[in-house]
Amino acid sequence: MTTRAALLVLADGRFPAGGHAHSGGAEPAVRAGRIRDARSLADFCLGRLHTTGLTAAALAAAAAHGLDPLALDEAADARTPSPALRTVQRRLGRQLMRAARATWPGPGLEALAAARPRGAHQPVVLGLTARAAGLGPEDAAHCVAYETVSGPATAVVRLLSLDPFEATAVLARLVPALDRVAEQAAAAAREGIDALPAASAPLLDITAEAHAAWPVRLFAS
Repeated sequence: MTTRAALLVLADGRFPAGGHAHSGGAEPAVRAGRIRDARSLADFCLGRLHTTGLTAAALAAAAAHGLDPLALDEAADARTPSPALRTVQRRLGRQLMRAARATWPGPGLEALAAARPRGAHQPVVLGLTARAAGLGPEDAAHCVAYETVSGPATAVVRLLSLDPFEATAVLARLVPALDRVAEQAAAAAREGIDALPAASAPLLDITAEAHAAWPVRLFAS
C-alpha cells in the first residue's frame, strides 16, 4: 500500500543519506558566475532538472517498478560519463543504502548491497528504497526530481548568502516542471530499460571533474 508519509520521510533533507554535503554542481557554477541570484539559480535548476534530473528520476522509477537493479546500475554508469560524478553517485548510493536498510529493510536492498558493496548509483538505490517503503515509480521519480533542484538551492543559500525565502520561492515556481519530469520518468520506466532517457548536461560533467581537483571546496561535489 502506498503511503505518502513514507515519501515525506524519504524526501526530507534530514534523512541521513549524505546529500547535504553535495551542491549538485552549484558550487562551480557560482564560482564561474553562472549562478548569481535567484533568477540564475532558477535557470540552473531548470536545466539540471530536464537533463540529469530526468535521467536519474527515470532510473529511480524503473527500480521502484521492479526492473533489475544490477542492469539499472549498469545503465546509470553508461549515462554518467564523468568519473567524478560516478564516484559521487556510488558514494551517495552507499550512504543511502545504509539509511534505507535501517529504515525499510527488505530483500531487494540486501541483495543489491551484497552485489555492490562499494555502492550502487544513488537513483537506483533510491528506487529500491521507495519500493521497500511501499511507494510507486512516480513517487520515486518525484523524490529524485525534487532532490535535483533542492540540493543546488540549499547550497546556493550558503554559497551566496541568498535569502532562504528567495531560494524556496524558486523551488515553488518549479513545481509544475517537477511534476512533468516525474510523470515522464515514470512513463519511461514502464517501457523498460532501453526506453529510459539518457539526457545529459556536458557542462555539469566538465565542471564536476574540475571541482573534484579543487584543493579547497565547501561541498563534496
